[in-house]
Amino acid sequence: MSRTATLTRQPSFPTVVNDNRLRLFSGSSNVPLAKEVACYLGIDLGPMVSKRFADGELYVQIQESIRGCDVYLMQPVCHPVNDNLMELLILVDACRRASARQITAVLPYYGYARADRKTAGRESITAKLVANLITEAGADRVLAMDLHSAQIQGYFDIPVDHVYGTPAILDYLRAKQLSDVVVVSPDVGGVARARAFAKKLDDAPLAIIDKRRQAHNVAEVFNVIGDVKGKTAILVDDMIDTGGTISEGARLLRREGAREVYACATHAVFSPPATERLSSGVFEEVIVTNTIPVPADRQFEQLTMLSVASVLGETIWRIHEDSSVSSLFN
Repeated sequence: MSRTATLTRQPSFPTVVNDNRLRLFSGSSNVPLAKEVACYLGIDLGPMVSKRFADGELYVQIQESIRGCDVYLMQPVCHPVNDNLMELLILVDACRRASARQITAVLPYYGYARADRKTAGRESITAKLVANLITEAGADRVLAMDLHSAQIQGYFDIPVDHVYGTPAILDYLRAKQLSDVVVVSPDVGGVARARAFAKKLDDAPLAIIDKRRQAHNVAEVFNVIGDVKGKTAILVDDMIDTGGTISEGARLLRREGAREVYACATHAVFSPPATERLSSGVFEEVIVTNTIPVPADRQFEQLTMLSVASVLGETIWRIHEDSSVSSLFN
C-alpha cells in the first residue's frame, strides 16, 4: 500500500470562513482533493448535479444561487482528459449564466500542457488552445499548480496565479533528514526546476542526466553530469506519466554509484506501464502529490502521496481577499 501525508501549515485566516460570497465547486475528476480544500477553508462544497445523457453528453446544474458570488471551480484536467476538460468548460458556462461575480478555474493539473510550442510543422499548440477555451467559456481567472512550463501563463488573456506543489515535497524530505543529497534533473529541459528545488533543499548540489540519440534507429545514450557516487539522489520532475524516462535515469544513477534514489513529482499521471516501472525496485520511494487521484490498482508499496490542499486553500483565500499570492510559502 502507498503512504499518505499532509502538508500542515497554519492558515492566515479564521478556521471558518465567514463570507457567503466565497463558493467552491468541484468537477468529478478529483472530488477528494476538493473536499480537503473546502475543509481547509471551513466551508462546504457547493451543491451541483453532473450527469450524462444516453449519448454521452454532459449535463451540469448548479443547485444554489451564486448571483454576485466569487466562485472557484476545481477540476484537474486528468484522465479521462477530454471528458474532464469538457466538464470544466460546462461548469464555467453554467456559473457565468448564473450571474457569478467572478469565476476562477482552479486547475491542480493542467492537461494538454506538453504541446506548448511548435517543434515541427503542421502541429497544434494545445496548451494555448485549452487556455483559449477556458477563457472563452467565461473564466475570469485561473489558479494553476506546477504548469509543465511557466510560459503557459502567457497563453491566457486573463490573470493566472501559478503555485507549486514543491513545498509539500520539500517539507516531507526535510523531515526524513536524508544525508549527502544530490538533486538530479532527469533531462536537460528540467534543469531550471531541479536547480530551484536544490536551492530550497539546503542548497544541495545538482546533477543532470543528459539523454541523446546518436542517430535514427540507434539506442539513446545516457550520461550523468555531476557527482552522484555514494550520495542520495533525488530525481525531480513536474509529472510522471509512463515512468520510462525517470526509471531509466534511476538505473543510470545506480550504475554511477548512487546509494539511494528517490523520485519526486507533483503530478502522478501514471499511465501504464508506470506502476510496473516505478515499483521495480530502482527507487527507495516515489513521492507525489494528490493533484491527480491515483486509483488503488496503480498504487504500490514505494508510493507516498502528499496533500496540496493547504497550498490551494491558502491561495484561494488570498485571491478572495485580494492579498499577495507571490509571497506564498517563500
